[in-house]
Amino acid sequence: MAPRSTYLELSEDGGSSHKFYEVVLDGTQVTISYGRIGESGQAKASAFATEEKAAAAAAKKISEKVRKGYAPAVRGVRQRRTVTRRSVESVRSTATQAPVLWRFASGAAAFGIFVDEERCWVGNQNGDVYTVTHGGTVTGRFRLPDGVKCIVADDFWIYAGADDGKVYDLSGKVPRLAYEIAEDVDIYWLDIHDGVLGVSDRAGRITTIDHEDEFQWSRKGRGDAAWMVRCDDEAVYHGHSTGVARYDADDGAPVWETSLNGAVLFGWQESGSVYAGTSRADVHRLRKSDGATEAVYRCDAAVFSCATAPDGRYVFAGDSHSSVYCFDQDGERLWKLATGCGSAFSMQYLDDRLYIVTTDGTLACIDATEEAIRAAQAGTVPEVMDVKAAAGLAMVEPTAVLETVVLDTVSRTDGGVVVECFREGERLRVRVVSEGYDSMRNVQFPKGVREAGVRYLVEGVRFSERGGFYRAYGDIRRLL
Repeated sequence: MAPRSTYLELSEDGGSSHKFYEVVLDGTQVTISYGRIGESGQAKASAFATEEKAAAAAAKKISEKVRKGYAPAVRGVRQRRTVTRRSVESVRSTATQAPVLWRFASGAAAFGIFVDEERCWVGNQNGDVYTVTHGGTVTGRFRLPDGVKCIVADDFWIYAGADDGKVYDLSGKVPRLAYEIAEDVDIYWLDIHDGVLGVSDRAGRITTIDHEDEFQWSRKGRGDAAWMVRCDDEAVYHGHSTGVARYDADDGAPVWETSLNGAVLFGWQESGSVYAGTSRADVHRLRKSDGATEAVYRCDAAVFSCATAPDGRYVFAGDSHSSVYCFDQDGERLWKLATGCGSAFSMQYLDDRLYIVTTDGTLACIDATEEAIRAAQAGTVPEVMDVKAAAGLAMVEPTAVLETVVLDTVSRTDGGVVVECFREGERLRVRVVSEGYDSMRNVQFPKGVREAGVRYLVEGVRFSERGGFYRAYGDIRRLL
């Protein structure tokens, strides 16, 4: 009998999943191939005692995938998601070396960075996300299915946007799928505020998605290549090839649009201003209320990234020639120094240190104190500590598998909140069933673990005043 092949693809309407799954039955052997569409993927062959057992195993695998949303397809019809990455400059800076305290080679060009009081996060194009202490010790590693676009924080939550069109919540011990973006969107940048996701893309669009992963609104800017999106309570700020625009956060109504001399390559925000780094070697500070230019910060090459000290008292920029800059609030350049490890694709300032991630995949910590900068300008810099990840560091991947517990066996000291998944039309929703909460309000809860009729124990929930919903955080366990 000739081998029989069943080819499936994940085909959710408007979703971003772009995977295939093929089962080939050949006598007593079953070969399973799977991976991203457009790539060769992985294959695994299993042998069975009889053809009947092999056929039963193949049918079971196919049935499992169909229940998860896979459907029969024709190989080659559906194409791989388009992914655009910023071109990598290899120009070496001629400036004096910056006082780098430590650096960590993540293994591939890195866009994603976030720094809080506890740790630094870095995500690279291989899909690796590492956590590193401020002192330079690697403490954790996640592996996402595709390259990391950016890492953003939203209150307690840390999110990583990936090239597979998915946004993962990294706030617990295991990455959980939080949002999926339509497969025809070539994502450039992401931001999240109070559970609402903003997505800027290659076509120059800005799209917002709510806490239930449902479309809110979309607008097309005057330009394309939208590398900037920043969100706050009132608005979404969108930067593209011709300038920056502000849209109302609730309905996407245009508020203002400011043309700039150069394409916007990066964005930052403070409470009253947004900052746009451009291809014409400058950073513009625009007033949020009306888009007026408040200051311009002049660099010597295209600006790949920018950041500020609190309240904008210092403005930092990274250019395409592996240099970083510091300006005062009014635009006077205070210094320009070389990174020594590539151009800064993204950066963040915290407690007199400037953290950057670069084109060669390095997360570097620069001492930005006045004393260290003066010493560097005079030719004295500290010996750089090269940070290594421990050989035995566990790699944690996204999974829909949950620990199962019996509620009666959970100690009172464990605390936690009980939530329940229920079906509402075609959607699976989640609500709180523990006492003291409003059971009529939905809960933002990872998509991949939702199952109608199942209750879960979560570490806690927080109420979103703006959105009127709860947000689950921390570890999740399934209740029996």
